[in-house]
Amino acid sequence: MGALSEDELTTHEAAKLLNVSRPHLVKLLEEGKIPFHKVGTHRRVYREDVLEYKAHRREEAEEAMQNLTDQAQELGLGY
Repeated sequence: MGALSEDELTTHEAAKLLNVSRPHLVKLLEEGKIPFHKVGTHRRVYREDVLEYKAHRREEAEEAMQNLTDQAQELGLGY
């Protein structure tokens, strides 16, 4: 097996970068949420795609938190 380029990650490395299990990462890949390609029988992902997915998830989480905060304020829950 050839050496990986710096911008290409194994599923193990990508899972570690996202702080998820490798099986969960593979599920994300198979669902098309993160693009991947195969080198022989091994899945590979580009670092840029993993970081883009991570940033998108962070934005979604921040938006959800803001919505909860807004609802709490509307209901007078003291937030």
